[in-house]
Amino acid sequence: MIGFIGIGIMGSGMAANLVRFGHDVAVWNRTPEKAFAIEGATVVDEPTRLFEICDTVMICVSDTPDVVHLIEGSHRLIDAVEGRHLIVDHSTISPSETIRLGELVAERGGAWLDAPVSGGSEGAQNGTLSVMAGGDDHAFHRAKPILEAYATTITHVGGLGDGQTVKLVNQILVVVNQLAVSEALLFAEAAGLDLERTLDAVAGGAAGSWMLSNRGPQMIADDWRPGFTIDLQQKDLRLVLERADQLGVPVIATSLIHQLYRTLQQQGLGGEGNHALVKALYRLTGQA
Repeated sequence: MIGFIGIGIMGSGMAANLVRFGHDVAVWNRTPEKAFAIEGATVVDEPTRLFEICDTVMICVSDTPDVVHLIEGSHRLIDAVEGRHLIVDHSTISPSETIRLGELVAERGGAWLDAPVSGGSEGAQNGTLSVMAGGDDHAFHRAKPILEAYATTITHVGGLGDGQTVKLVNQILVVVNQLAVSEALLFAEAAGLDLERTLDAVAGGAAGSWMLSNRGPQMIADDWRPGFTIDLQQKDLRLVLERADQLGVPVIATSLIHQLYRTLQQQGLGGEGNHALVKALYRLTGQA
């Protein structure tokens, strides 16, 4: 049986695909009603119960403190870890904390694989996520058949913590692409172009990107439902900026986008999709 902690925007689709793939799945979530929404899964009332009935436990929660709290806080999952256990962390968290937690689990005889994902809620639901995994070879090959239930691209990028660092690379590319999409569609709209035809004309060429093809149509339709929220995007950008500061690397565009998203958060838009970045540009033009 496979355990799954965190039935949110991403985790709900991932856990459901594990069930569809034929796995026996047990789930736990802070709000039990979300856990009960995963048809065919066993719902437990405490996350420690997962370590009693499962050898592999997946975690998909929001931020570094959430993972730390699960492992070392009131739930004390670390005390439940045995040599048979593999923890696969799909959360996007601090690379340095990942290494620390992984070493802590290793001291108990268990294994940790940091395996953040990309592809939005659509990818989680459709089973087409990309996984960037950090950890030793044995942990990766043990987890890979499970990951195939909801991911089509699964890459072992290096050792413990490297998966999280590659995810930060991914997030730089995501937000800078989103800024480009926002500027381009704002420009096209101001020029009086048909936005759908414009998108069709450029999406298949050198200017094409996942963000353009998947978020562009939502922007044109004023559909701000999140595949990934601004609040979560900001959390990831905070991790990028912290790590870039440690490395001494200039991340000029990423820093700018972090500030633009902050203005949207201050206006209560943090729960909207990250493609709502264009609204910050609209406000610069004096539009609502």
